[in-house]
Amino acid sequence: MDFDVIVIGGGIAGASVAFELSAARRVLVVERESAPGYHTTGRSAAMFLRTYGEAPVRALAAASQRHLFAPPEGFAEAPLVSPRPFMFVARGDQMATLEAKLATQPDVLEAIDAERACALVPVLRPDYLAGAAIEPDAVELDVHGLHHGYLRGLKARGGRLALDAEVTAIARRDGTWRVATRAGEFAAPVLIDAAGAWADEIAALAGAAPVGLVPKRRTVIVFDPPEGFDPSPWPMVVDIDEKFYFRADAGRILASPADETPMPPCDVQPEEIDIAIAIDRIERATSLAVRRPSHRWAGLRSFVADHLPVIGYDDRCEGFFWLAGQGGIGIMTAPATARLAAALVMGEDSPAEIADASVDAATFAPARLARRAD
Repeated sequence: MDFDVIVIGGGIAGASVAFELSAARRVLVVERESAPGYHTTGRSAAMFLRTYGEAPVRALAAASQRHLFAPPEGFAEAPLVSPRPFMFVARGDQMATLEAKLATQPDVLEAIDAERACALVPVLRPDYLAGAAIEPDAVELDVHGLHHGYLRGLKARGGRLALDAEVTAIARRDGTWRVATRAGEFAAPVLIDAAGAWADEIAALAGAAPVGLVPKRRTVIVFDPPEGFDPSPWPMVVDIDEKFYFRADAGRILASPADETPMPPCDVQPEEIDIAIAIDRIERATSLAVRRPSHRWAGLRSFVADHLPVIGYDDRCEGFFWLAGQGGIGIMTAPATARLAAALVMGEDSPAEIADASVDAATFAPARLARRAD
């Protein structure tokens, strides 16, 4: 079956760029699983933070803000954001790191003392904490609402989604990519690799050199708060060195050791050692006693060497477009990333809100990376 663009991967990256392109192109998304977003997107607990990431990432986030805070009419059934302040905490030996963070973003972060931090989150140990910084305007993101808004919009625009369609072979003949999957064979002149942790493997099938993608495991647990405590008003709490974090989650507490263990692409599962590390770090910093997590899971967050996304045509592989390496930022930057990628695919100028946010497409181009064909 012929299309203008085939997108491999139905997570937030693939769904969002397919939605943007489907306004003017015949688009197919092929997804290996029986439900899109099964791996990373469906396991994300995302926030929108003005403080997170390097300057290019913050620019993408700024350009995404309008869509996230005021989505187009009919895009979502409920608001995509809900207030959740974000608080860095530091021990005495971490205060230099905290002060450096405050110095780089004084317009976004507010320094607070340990007493106020403990008032905001009563389970924090006063003898553990030396200081904190808060981003008061941070929000939680409804990952499911955002992802399925893109998928519904794709369908409404005539785009197609093929499930249980693991890619088995890719070949380019006569200016057309031919993609063999377990759901059939499809063809299009443009192929977008939005396969998440599997992006380098898809590239290898297409004959493109890898970008050096490294999937890394992130572990999450959920447990009940102490009797009499309602965690819902608490800010999200993050160690300034990103060794743990926790926040409220539907009346319970979601926590992570913020692990980043390199892994091959797979249906990753949590390891007992990471769960134990998460519990130990949380219990050292708070009065919480984690008896038995009610839920536990792991996801893969994929990075290239400079931790920036890879967005753009491969300069050595005609018609092959990269949309990968969005570990840790893929949800909060999805709207701008998708619009930038769609413009690049169609050879158009960047949309106004992306240009206004000083997003430089060359910053994310695959040509910036040192690559070799294996």
